[in-house]
Amino acid sequence: MVKIAGLAVAVALLAVSLPARAEKPRNFIYTSAGDLDEAMNVISRQDIEGAQIVYNWRALEPEKDKYDFSAIEKDLAALDGLKKKLFIQIQDRFFEPDAKYVPGYLMSDPAYGGGLSPQFDNPGENKPIGSGWVAQQWNPAVRQRYQALLAALAARFDGRVFGVNLPETAIDLDEKAPPKGFSCDNYFAGELENLSFARKAFTKSHVVQYVNFWPCEWDNDHNYMGRMFEFASANGVGLGGPDIVPGRKAQMKNSYPFFNKYKGKLSLVAMAVQEPTLTYKNPKTHKPFSKGEFARFAEDYLGADIIFWSTATPWLKTK
Repeated sequence: MVKIAGLAVAVALLAVSLPARAEKPRNFIYTSAGDLDEAMNVISRQDIEGAQIVYNWRALEPEKDKYDFSAIEKDLAALDGLKKKLFIQIQDRFFEPDAKYVPGYLMSDPAYGGGLSPQFDNPGENKPIGSGWVAQQWNPAVRQRYQALLAALAARFDGRVFGVNLPETAIDLDEKAPPKGFSCDNYFAGELENLSFARKAFTKSHVVQYVNFWPCEWDNDHNYMGRMFEFASANGVGLGGPDIVPGRKAQMKNSYPFFNKYKGKLSLVAMAVQEPTLTYKNPKTHKPFSKGEFARFAEDYLGADIIFWSTATPWLKTK
């Protein structure tokens, strides 16, 4: 558990050492652990500053309190060799039926209530709903183990990696049969606690929370979104999201207006164009959004400092 009191003072000191904000969104590549080698030609481009790499919880903690950070060390060494930056995402939710990528003890030890709960996802435009899993961050015992991982990562990588981000806030559970102990308030409080802990643990690297939707909330009717942005602004926390979709109604009723409201008030704004994002089309042209359309909306409306581009993005295939 972590106390928020006094955190703003420490963050004020931290802000002095963080890199200056760029005039335009900086370009990073988004990829998964184990896939960096295939993306090295793209990352070597002069217009790419680094890579955001997703590492799942199970790979980083194969056994309780036994951590394996060799994949991060390997990726960091490769990027350092190119003078590129590394942003790590610590993934605790997954979007495939067989993807239960949390440590085995969380699922086998009754103390953790199963560790995972099923969730549903609808990625991209006109895509079928698929099933996946999410770590029970509303469960204090599970949350304590996630925070132990964050502490171990900070001890090894704080100041060595450019930043760390926590995954998106959106989850879609079975409303008719919610998991034991779950409530929307508990989930929000648990996510905020994890973010507070990460900010305290990482005193040199950027900390970014992906925030897009909250369960039970629409148009900030629970003030979850409002409270998250207020906390981030006050405590030197960066925010971002997994999708840049210019003007899309669902996002405009949730996180996007807050990014606009808090332009210039957040320590970092880092948004992504992932594979599902590329499926969306501009309703005016009926064509997929172009690089320029993504970048202009990210900069002008969302105030983005960084865009994490999928390696499948068309403009990356040109020299």
